[in-house]
Amino acid sequence: MTDRFAALGAAAEKHVGPSDVPGLVALVSQGDEVHVEARGRLAVDGPPVRRDSLFRISSTTKPITAAATLALAGEGLFDLADPVDRLLPELADRRVLRHLHSPLDDTVPAVRPVTVRDLLTFTFGFGMVGEMFAATEPWPVVTAAGELHLATFGPPEPQTKPDPDTWIAHLGSLPLMAQPGERWMYNTGSAVLSVLLARAAGTTYGEVLRTRLFEPLGMRDTGFFAADTGRLATAYRPSPDGLTVLDAPDGAWGRPPAFEDGADGLVSTVDDLHAFGRMLLRGGDPVLTPAAVRAMTSDQLTPGQKARGGLGADFFAEQSWGYGGGVLDNGSYGWAGGLGTTWMIDPAHDLTIVVLTQREFESPSAPDVHHDLQTAVYAAL
Repeated sequence: MTDRFAALGAAAEKHVGPSDVPGLVALVSQGDEVHVEARGRLAVDGPPVRRDSLFRISSTTKPITAAATLALAGEGLFDLADPVDRLLPELADRRVLRHLHSPLDDTVPAVRPVTVRDLLTFTFGFGMVGEMFAATEPWPVVTAAGELHLATFGPPEPQTKPDPDTWIAHLGSLPLMAQPGERWMYNTGSAVLSVLLARAAGTTYGEVLRTRLFEPLGMRDTGFFAADTGRLATAYRPSPDGLTVLDAPDGAWGRPPAFEDGADGLVSTVDDLHAFGRMLLRGGDPVLTPAAVRAMTSDQLTPGQKARGGLGADFFAEQSWGYGGGVLDNGSYGWAGGLGTTWMIDPAHDLTIVVLTQREFESPSAPDVHHDLQTAVYAAL
């Protein structure tokens, strides 16, 4: 690529170090031009990061799950307006908590069934909400979800969740937290889609992704565990004493999980995520229709759904939600992963930006390194 993106390297280098970001890989592409920066180390005391290094992309998994959902809908396996009851009978005849903090038996009937589209838009009635973080004590539904190992109200836990059938049965044993379609609630919808898509296709969720997305797009390094742990970066959590190890290469992503989680389970590389982004910028070719891409990358929430809040009071001030990812006011689409990743496409500039680190976010907002790298890209346009 031309030197116009040389500032990306300087922006990356400013953050690379044992107390900030041990290592990162950043990619920016515009048209056929691609620029990659690989800086730092896979661990504080590890080997150098390379372009093909593997990273836990956590919630950056969600747009991929949305694309897989639209691919199977395009095959006629279900319609987005369909109730999920046929494929997920565990979620039929829902009861709904009277209040978020209510006891589990303080419920009312659901006003309508949950639909596939509700799962895509995160409005099916279960998930993380901003009020959760302000609660003085855990709500009964949150406590029960933890006891059932749903692992849906916090960081990814790939070795905690039970197998998909057990997981969905456990979820179905709990009431919804809100009426279907009432409000946006984060995270759980993508995990539920993992089970629904596998059942619709009659295979595992990993096989759905392999056949519908990864093989057609050449995403050969993306999966639910690192087959080559020597390429996997160590994940770190910031603390007052510096960075502490959150997950080592031979840890939770070093072996196959029982539950292939479409919410936050994948590992990937910058080139694989670039291929996914370019597919969307090309109108979906060869895996989605242009109409599916337009729907996925457009605002899908009503004002009423946004008014109930997101992960904070100003969460929807400058963004909304499409299918599986955020939609910005300028038409960009993408999402971040709380273990240290950001991915976005900007159709107006034919742009894809991928930044992969393994420093856990300390809030819903991405750390400075991600903002600085995106700023460097746009300054060079």
